[in-house]
Amino acid sequence: YEVNYPTYDLELAAVVFALKIWKHYLYGKSCDVFTDHKSLKFIFTQRELNMRQRRWLELLKDYDTNIQYLPGKANVVADALSKKSGMIAGIKVEEEIIR
Repeated sequence: YEVNYPTYDLELAAVVFALKIWKHYLYGKSCDVFTDHKSLKFIFTQRELNMRQRRWLELLKDYDTNIQYLPGKANVVADALSKKSGMIAGIKVEEEIIR
């Protein structure tokens, strides 16, 4: 179903997914979320949300999250993780060393 989600929901879904996966480490602690999707940082102040977004917002409120915008080029970690493994030169070198 996620294929039909708008970009905003996909970005928010990624944050929610990460919080659920790492909940044992993040619950009760301050957590900074860096995103290259600028409008996502305004999720807490938006007035009109659909039901899915409201449900996810309630989950975000359970955590001490601080959503910050970081332009894509400045967010090198996320940029590197989003590339295919064959596209990153450093990983190709590691693959050759392993062989």
